[in-house]
Amino acid sequence: MLLNDSNAVIYGGGGAIGGAAARVFAREGAKVFLVGRTQARLDKVARDILAAGGEVETAQLDVLDEAAVCEHAGAVAAKAGSIDIVLNATSVMHDQGTSLAGLSMETFMVPIDGVLRPLFATSKAVAQHMGSKRPGVILTLTAPAGKMTVPGHLGHIVSCAATEAFSRALAGELASRNVRVICIRSHAIADAPEAGSYTGELFGPKAEAAGMSVSQWLDGAAQTTLLGRLPTLADVAETAAFLASDRAGAMTAAVVNLTCGAVADA
Repeated sequence: MLLNDSNAVIYGGGGAIGGAAARVFAREGAKVFLVGRTQARLDKVARDILAAGGEVETAQLDVLDEAAVCEHAGAVAAKAGSIDIVLNATSVMHDQGTSLAGLSMETFMVPIDGVLRPLFATSKAVAQHMGSKRPGVILTLTAPAGKMTVPGHLGHIVSCAATEAFSRALAGELASRNVRVICIRSHAIADAPEAGSYTGELFGPKAEAAGMSVSQWLDGAAQTTLLGRLPTLADVAETAAFLASDRAGAMTAAVVNLTCGAVADA
């Protein structure tokens, strides 16, 4: 198995992406520690993992609470012996569609603060418990907007670009500790709304403005990619497991392009 005897912490573990990754990580032999704000969603993922014979624990906390994140990371490391894999799959509802003239400073900063603060807090908390003799991997998530110029998406674009820059910089910070950092750049995920992702609500106004359902809008977005489709939760989860494994041991400071060709820059 790809991740046999590894300990994986997944922030946002009750979400669509975090839950999908957790199930694959557990299938591949990792013991999974799910972290999130909503216990019921964490429990649902945990039940699936346990039913499949995997190992899992849950913790309800807010990733913006630095003290709580540090305390939890220390407790996991003390109990499990190490933290080997970390995936930050947290998300925040934000504005997409408001042009600069109508955009307030507060609205502009929502995706920037809501993404970068958790990345910093979780990375700092886990880094001290990772690496050395056991290789470590930190995985982050972003979207193609960081490489695009889409009117009305100023905060989202800056947030995506900053996530990729943060991941590259973090790779340099942690390389000497034997910790790799890789950013996964996905597109709108075809089956995420059905899995309870906030993207259903996020894409709703765009779809409504075009006279479409969210499903129809996603079908239209798929046709703009080189492959004529959008990535799925399975695409992201299986790729994350590979990147977290020794098979990707030479990769760090990289952005992996899972946009199905929405952007050609990898």
